[in-house]
Amino acid sequence: MYAVLVVCSAALAAETLTTLPDAREIARASIVATERNWRARVRYTYLERDESQRLGADGRLQSQDLSIFKIVAVDGVPFEQLVERNGRPPSAEEKTKQDAKLQKLTRETPEERAARWRKEKQEGALLTRDVIQGFDYGLIGTETVNGRAAWVLQATPRAGYRAESKYGKLIAKVEGKIWVDQQDLVWVKFDGHVTQPFALGLFLARVLCGSRITVELTRVAAGSWLPKQIEVRANARVLFVKTLTIDRILSYSGFRPVPADASPVPSS
Repeated sequence: MYAVLVVCSAALAAETLTTLPDAREIARASIVATERNWRARVRYTYLERDESQRLGADGRLQSQDLSIFKIVAVDGVPFEQLVERNGRPPSAEEKTKQDAKLQKLTRETPEERAARWRKEKQEGALLTRDVIQGFDYGLIGTETVNGRAAWVLQATPRAGYRAESKYGKLIAKVEGKIWVDQQDLVWVKFDGHVTQPFALGLFLARVLCGSRITVELTRVAAGSWLPKQIEVRANARVLFVKTLTIDRILSYSGFRPVPADASPVPSS
C-alpha cells in the first residue's frame, strides 16, 4: 500500500528552479526531490501502523484490523517485519510466510537483482512521463504547513491522455491538491479524490468515484522527508454487489538511520 501511495505522491515533479516558477515548473522541480527521498527511505528503519475498518451501507462497523510492522532494509529493499496483529504476536503461519519472503529476497542472485533494478528503473521512467504529461497543473496559492512555506498546486488529469505505467494508470483517475515545500521541493501533503472507478487488489473491490486519499510527510533530517500518515477512505463495491466504506490509515513513526555497518538481513 505504502509503495503504491508513495509512488503516486512522487509522481508530481522535476529540476531546480531558477526563475519565478509557474505551476508546471514547480511540478517538474518536485519530482527530483521526491525521487531522492523515495530512494533514501532504505537508509532508515521505522514502524508502520496499519489500521483498517469496513463499514456497511448502513454505516455500521463490519470488521476491523490493526497490524504493526517494522520496516527494515534487506539488500536495498524495504522489508516488512510483522510485529503484531490485533494486539497479538505473529502466528506460526504468519512467521513461516514472512521467513519465506525473506529467504527469497536474500537468495536473489546478482543477475536477478540487476534485472529487478532495471525493471524498476524502466517503470519509474514511464511513471514520471505519465505524470508530467498526463496532468494539468495550476498554482492556486501558498500556505504555511508545519511552520514552512509551501506552494499549493491543483493537479487535474489531462483528458485523452493514455498512461503506460502500472501506477500511472491508477493515478490518472485521481485529482487533487499538492502542497510542495518551497525550500526542499518535496510534497508535505496531498489531498485527492477518485474521479473514475478502478479495481484495486488492496481492497479486492472496485473503488468508486468520490473515494479520498490524503498523504502527509514529515521532515526527519535536513532535506530528508518520509511518510507520516496515509489515509484512504474508499467507497467500494465488492464483487460488484456489496457496497462498503473502507477506511485505512497507515501511520509511520520511530525513524532511525541505519548504521553503515548494519547487517543487510534483519534478526528475527
